Amino acid sequence: MLKIFNLIFIIPIKLYQILLSPLLGQSCRYFPTCSQYTIEAIDKYGPIKGIWLGTKRISRCHPWGGSGHDPVP
Repeated sequence: MLKIFNLIFIIPIKLYQILLSPLLGQSCRYFPTCSQYTIEAIDKYGPIKGIWLGTKRISRCHPWGGSGHDPVP
């Protein structure tokens, strides 16, 4: 049941990855990408903490931020 609830939040991210991300080009400075990081965080911690971690990650993804390997804690 919990996995189904998580899918409500993961499906829009997957749609972004499939439909919009290829048009926008590779811009994420981290590995895994910010969208994949958010999916992994939702899978691991649930939607509330997962989205919070994803939002924090996206806020660090800018030219003056860090880069490199940054796995979900």
